[in-house]
Amino acid sequence: MVNKKKGNKPGIRRIGRTLAFQAIYGMQFAVKGEPVDFETAFAQNPMVREQESETAVAFAHDLVAGVYANLDQINTIIQDHSQHWKISRIAVVELSILQLAMYEIVHTDIPLKAAINEGIELSKTFGDSKSRGFINGILDSVAKGMADGKYGARKPF
Repeated sequence: MVNKKKGNKPGIRRIGRTLAFQAIYGMQFAVKGEPVDFETAFAQNPMVREQESETAVAFAHDLVAGVYANLDQINTIIQDHSQHWKISRIAVVELSILQLAMYEIVHTDIPLKAAINEGIELSKTFGDSKSRGFINGILDSVAKGMADGKYGARKPF
């Protein structure tokens, strides 16, 4: 008999966030100055094509669409909170995680602590040993601003 503990298999939303991160990460390598057709890039992403859960893919698509619809604002917020770091100097992995988490913090109803935790979990999987602290610092700073009503909405922290 196999011991099946709750939490052994990642949830649909976590799978969707991972797919969204992978799609956003891949799109960071588009030719500079050329518009990104995120619909095509998302649909052609090998991880998306191999995913069996349609629910996870739909959730990931919504996240990627939200990030790209709000990318200028998201990058401005990241820039404002990344002390002494220009967006162009932030590693692509960390930037992709921050963009995804920032979208969830500012534009969705996910609780702030959950959005921060999900960003940190992605950094544990895809980042290096310094990613977690860097991402946590920026997301925590933005979350405190959201709790104070910054960025057009107020969320409890």
